[in-house]
Amino acid sequence: MVDAPPPETEPSGTPGLPARRWLWPGGLSARLLVFTALFVAGAALFVLPAALAAFEEQWLLDRIRAAELTSTIADEEPGRKATAPVRQQLLDQTQIVSVVIQTEGMRRLIVPPPAGLRIAYSVDLRQQNPLRWLTAPFQTLFGSDNRLVRVIAEPRFRSGEFVEIITLDQPLKKALWGYLGRLVLITLFVSLLAGLAVYLTLNAFLVRPMQRITLAMERFRADPADPQARVTLSGRRDEIGRAEAELDRMQSDLVVALASRARLAALGEAVAKINHDLRNMLTSAQIASDRLAALGDPNVAQALPRLERALDRAVTLATEVLAYGKSNEAPPEAHPVPLADALAAAAEDAGLNEEGVRLDSEVGETETVLADPDQLHRILVNLMRNAREAIQDKDGRSGRVGVTLDRREGLDILHLSDDGPGLPEKALARLFQPFSGSARRGGTGLGLAISRELAQAHGGDLILLSSTPKGSTFELTLPAPVKPPIAPSRRKKAARA
Repeated sequence: MVDAPPPETEPSGTPGLPARRWLWPGGLSARLLVFTALFVAGAALFVLPAALAAFEEQWLLDRIRAAELTSTIADEEPGRKATAPVRQQLLDQTQIVSVVIQTEGMRRLIVPPPAGLRIAYSVDLRQQNPLRWLTAPFQTLFGSDNRLVRVIAEPRFRSGEFVEIITLDQPLKKALWGYLGRLVLITLFVSLLAGLAVYLTLNAFLVRPMQRITLAMERFRADPADPQARVTLSGRRDEIGRAEAELDRMQSDLVVALASRARLAALGEAVAKINHDLRNMLTSAQIASDRLAALGDPNVAQALPRLERALDRAVTLATEVLAYGKSNEAPPEAHPVPLADALAAAAEDAGLNEEGVRLDSEVGETETVLADPDQLHRILVNLMRNAREAIQDKDGRSGRVGVTLDRREGLDILHLSDDGPGLPEKALARLFQPFSGSARRGGTGLGLAISRELAQAHGGDLILLSSTPKGSTFELTLPAPVKPPIAPSRRKKAARA
């Protein structure tokens, strides 16, 4: 088997673009030039039939006027007919072989026709159908050679009803081809001239500015830190100027975002190292705590738990920062989760117990929600831990965290409330913003930010429903599982039951 040849690439080397056909210009300027020339040439095609028809009509009228002048000369002759020299001159100059004048119903033969003439077609210039008038030149151009045509028109230089001539159309055919050639040349010249004018105008006002914007985008994409990659504002007030201004703003925002991303990446690496070191420190502290506790010194036994709690909070802080610094959170793998079991597991990890802050759940044992178990656990632990810490900051130990479940409009709505002191006004303004929404001293504000992101990834949301001095209530919404429709036979069985 012979391998297929590799696909052609763009001559410019731009990856991911299909090959450009050699017959079709790739640049916008070249396309403008081609399209303008084609449009002008197309417009000329509509004018061409009328121009040819007018040329043919004038050519025939010129022969009619020559026949009229011949008839006026013949009026001076004894038989009121053109003499042989006049007829020969008329034939040589205009190819007219017969002239007839009709006056007051009487036909007068000025130039008698030769015997045995066969008329191919007739043209009456007194009254013409517009369609017939437009198609007549093409019938002449593509008709057979050396045909005779009868032409009838009203006289202009003398009185009479009409002038009738018989002439050869071969000279007309030759003249039409010459006129058509001149029209085509003029049309091509005008098309190229108009195309060039439009090309130069649009190139100056549109194409060049767009090329400058495109070049700035390409250079910025290659190296955002390059100052020369920034677009140069022209100060225009049209759409091009607005595009330049918006691109400049976007580049400024991206520079800030990229710098922030670099700082967060460096912070993530640093926090990962700190997290590892803090865990080792906590392990050492726990071993030392066990050994010192065995000494039986009450002062040492009283101080060591405080040290362990401080180290534990430091590790929690580092873990939260590290989790938030992840660029890509795994998408949730939602399936039905028993809500009562999830609440119990989250309450245990959040430090809720019957002796201190307890879980007061009104959720039935059979209730389920559609969620990712791990991500739901993280959301519930964050909310319950915040509630426990708020209650303990208020009165030291006791309190409750209540949970209820409502269903409406295809949503499962969990309300988590506590009897803590509520949130301060400063925290409410930026509650879900990382590093700024914490209500506790030493807190990072990452817990609620991460929880809300996880809830929104499920297609739901997390909001603060209320906060008063008697407690706070958060509302967690999750999409409810779609129940399959009941089959008709099952409906009948249910109705009979």
